[in-house]
Amino acid sequence: MAVSYRKTVTERDSAPSDLPEPLPEPARDELRLEVVMSALSDPLRMTIVRKLLLEAEDFDHTCGWFELDRPKSSLTHHFRALREAGLTRQRQYGLERRSRLRTEDLDARFPGLLNLVAAWTPPQRADR
Repeated sequence: MAVSYRKTVTERDSAPSDLPEPLPEPARDELRLEVVMSALSDPLRMTIVRKLLLEAEDFDHTCGWFELDRPKSSLTHHFRALREAGLTRQRQYGLERRSRLRTEDLDARFPGLLNLVAAWTPPQRADR
């Protein structure tokens, strides 16, 4: 069964003029499949990308929006890995970083990849 995701308004079309600059990230043509797949090999990071893909609004999301029960230091590591792989774009808003998925770039470089992420079923946690 195919799962579709909602394509968000492109950042160029919706970004306010006073938006903070993105943190360092690879350009679209620098995205490497093996780096993206390595970042997605961790179930927590795959969950983050899937939630952004299926549930995100047309704005950047804070760590708290994801409702992940992990220490902040662990989440910082995972969000940095996603940004450095080119999956997410992060901006610094005061003391917090907010993330959004680079849907347009990922679809252009790796057609079909986000459909696979959308169709993925997260593993059930043993403690639930």
